[in-house]
Amino acid sequence: MDNNYNNLSLVQLIYKWKWHIIIITVVAAICGAIFSSATFITPLYKSEAIAYPANISPYSDESETEQMLQIINSQSIADSIIEKYDLWTDYKIDRNYQFAKTYMMLEYHDKIKISKTPYEAVSIVVNDKDPQVACNIAKDILYFYDQKVGKLHRDKAGEVVNMYAQQLELKQQDIENLKQQLADLGTNYGMANYAGQSREITRGYLNGSSKATELMRNLEQYGPEAIDLENKIIAEATTFVNVKLDYEQSLRFYNSDLTYSNIVTEPYPADKKSYPVRWVVVALCGLGAFLLTLLVLFVIENRKKFVPAQS
Repeated sequence: MDNNYNNLSLVQLIYKWKWHIIIITVVAAICGAIFSSATFITPLYKSEAIAYPANISPYSDESETEQMLQIINSQSIADSIIEKYDLWTDYKIDRNYQFAKTYMMLEYHDKIKISKTPYEAVSIVVNDKDPQVACNIAKDILYFYDQKVGKLHRDKAGEVVNMYAQQLELKQQDIENLKQQLADLGTNYGMANYAGQSREITRGYLNGSSKATELMRNLEQYGPEAIDLENKIIAEATTFVNVKLDYEQSLRFYNSDLTYSNIVTEPYPADKKSYPVRWVVVALCGLGAFLLTLLVLFVIENRKKFVPAQS
């Protein structure tokens, strides 16, 4: 019964003050439409790019997408975008102000949203007063991402290339030293080729040749050393070839020009502003004015209940 009475009182209140309520609500809605226009609020245009990571390996327990998010959100990429598009001027921030960097980053992250989609892709949403600038910023964020990942990979690949180059140089020196030792045996003791000479020396030794007898003594004394040197040269040469293959593979990776994102949604210049949404502003202004008017009228109608009677 009390609820019905209260509902009836509310209807009576609205009916009694209907013209005031209508006028105030309409005026508030008109004011909302006026103050949400481009004259008072700079319209923003949205451009979005969606991409998957590519050609990268995750660190620790993170996924490729999480690594991509970390790099795109890095300060170096933000600084590159800020300087290229002079966002200090665009966002009307004095770079000489004491807290200019703090305000710039707050504005940057307010206008540029980077997040992970439910499908493990990365979404880059850029809002700017110029639709073409918004589109270009979204593209360049991915461009600077490719550049940064490429630099990180080249730096690490360069370390590997230098390591293999040093190893090849040492292996080449070892092979040259072994060859020189074998050459010295050939020069001093006439043992240039142990396997080929052993048969000829044996034949000459059996025929009673004095030269063959001398070579036979050298063969017996220095033959094992010659065999050992030949085997070492073969082993070092095999190792050298394997290291050279690894070196060439690392060098190809170091010199490669890879991209590190697969763009599935290309950004484009928007033909319609995304902020502010005027109908929402108008609706909220009208609804707010309506409710506030009802509250004020309720207080006016029931003021006698709240103000004690004067004797």
